[in-house]
Amino acid sequence: MLESGIKAPDFTLKATDGKDVTLSDFQGKNVVLYFYPKDMTPGCTTEACNFRDQNSLFEKLNTVVLGVSPDPIEKHQKFTEKHELPFTLLSDPEHTVSTEYGSWQLKKNYGREYMGIVRSTFLIDKTGTIAKVWPKVRVNGHVEDVYTYVKENLA
Repeated sequence: MLESGIKAPDFTLKATDGKDVTLSDFQGKNVVLYFYPKDMTPGCTTEACNFRDQNSLFEKLNTVVLGVSPDPIEKHQKFTEKHELPFTLLSDPEHTVSTEYGSWQLKKNYGREYMGIVRSTFLIDKTGTIAKVWPKVRVNGHVEDVYTYVKENLA
């Protein structure tokens, strides 16, 4: 997994609206880049809704939220509509960006091993440098931790 202090790898992925989104387009803003396993699952829904509920506070701190999962755009659109998400979801079906950031890892569940997204968040500052990494995120309280960090260190 990438660590803080290094330049965030640039990428381009399809967004919820079908357009291409490139990370470097957000130069001059902080970016909360969070990787999550799957739309419409309990933990991922809670995390997305928590970011939704705090989104205006992030915006006031010149910070953009971007969610990334392997789900296709169509599923992202349904997820966004159902939960009224005000931020962009990005589709990484080939796991290219999640691999580059180190979020695509071997997981174990009930004795079964498989590759999947490890829930993780990267805070990228206005210069494009990774300011903070939250690996293996626990959903409860996570968005508040990210907001507090942005407010105290990057505002």
